[in-house]
Amino acid sequence: MATQELIRLIDREELVELGKSLVRIPSFIGEETPIARWVASYMSSRGYEVDLQEVEPGWFQTVATLKGSGGGRSIMFNGHLDSNPLATGWDRDPFDPWVDGNRLYGAGIRNMKSGVASMIHAAEAIRKSGVKLKGDIVIACVLAELQGGLGTKYLIEHGYKTDVAVVTEPYGAHHIVTKHAGMVDFALHIKGRHPDTSDVNGVDAIPLMMKAIAAIYDTNLTHEPWDIEGLPWLKIGSVFGGRGESYDLRSVARNSDLCTAFMGISTVPGMSAATIRRDLETSLDKLKAADPDFQYELVNPIERKFNTWILDHPPMDMPVDEEIVQTIAGAYRQVTGDEPQGIGLPSSPLSARYGDDDAHLWTAGIPAPIYGPSGGTYGEDYTLIDEMELCSKVLALTALDVCR
Repeated sequence: MATQELIRLIDREELVELGKSLVRIPSFIGEETPIARWVASYMSSRGYEVDLQEVEPGWFQTVATLKGSGGGRSIMFNGHLDSNPLATGWDRDPFDPWVDGNRLYGAGIRNMKSGVASMIHAAEAIRKSGVKLKGDIVIACVLAELQGGLGTKYLIEHGYKTDVAVVTEPYGAHHIVTKHAGMVDFALHIKGRHPDTSDVNGVDAIPLMMKAIAAIYDTNLTHEPWDIEGLPWLKIGSVFGGRGESYDLRSVARNSDLCTAFMGISTVPGMSAATIRRDLETSLDKLKAADPDFQYELVNPIERKFNTWILDHPPMDMPVDEEIVQTIAGAYRQVTGDEPQGIGLPSSPLSARYGDDDAHLWTAGIPAPIYGPSGGTYGEDYTLIDEMELCSKVLALTALDVCR
């Protein structure tokens, strides 16, 4: 079929309504099952083969397939259903989405319900067109990307190995991303001790944690130079303390007998949890040698009870001359008449510091660049509707080219 006929099937209003529908279903990290069931119903009612995958007991993701006639190459559109906790700054209901000009607002719309809507709508344009493709289009709406990619790892291990993939993370519809950092997370636990008759002061874990944080930030992480600015990058994002294993706060005026910090490290090739652990333990052991009350435990992977990071994302460095990268670039040219603004690195060094599921796909032998609509950050959660529309058009033409 003519590419312009396919492009005309991308309906801006329908795309926005799909994005709104996804926003209306809260899907915080670990709570993706309701939205997975909604997507499964949406896709099955339109004739897709739907696999509602139970990744862990009671925890579901959705994989839908638009089957080809056979003998052709297959493509996966991959996007995650989980969204981060709400940031401060909302003055409207974040689950009642709204449009303001070119912006669609709502919780999780930027990362990454806009990308999920765009890839589903692209597949829908193919289906509605009636074009007969040889290869399959797999629409993977996965869980736990924000926990390191458990969902994508699961679907790869359970038979979904397409020839190529596109991950619709919010790096911008004018950029094709093939290179970014990995992510490794640790929990650091420091134990204190409450005062008693033989130890009138006890040991407060919080001042010890303050020393540990300073030592961690002073740690030189072993790595080879890489061409992304600011890497490796270590950040401690959460610290809390209290009494007992549950951090009971009903005695906040007393010593904290357990203090925990969570840190994320953006990595470059050659770094791993093992190399990072060695570096951090070198710093923490110096504190321990100087103070016998300094008792710590460094944990990776982080305990599941905290409902945070589960797996590590490896760094991504895929050659820009991979065929799927050039196919996306060609589709972009057909739609816009212009060259993509960038191929390779994300448009900002900050964006390049985060891990994504494309790295798991690439590690499994599936070339998987990132191409998805951008928007605002968590305190002002919006996506650019023009980029959603462009992304859907480019993805539809890409699938047509790959699977015909």
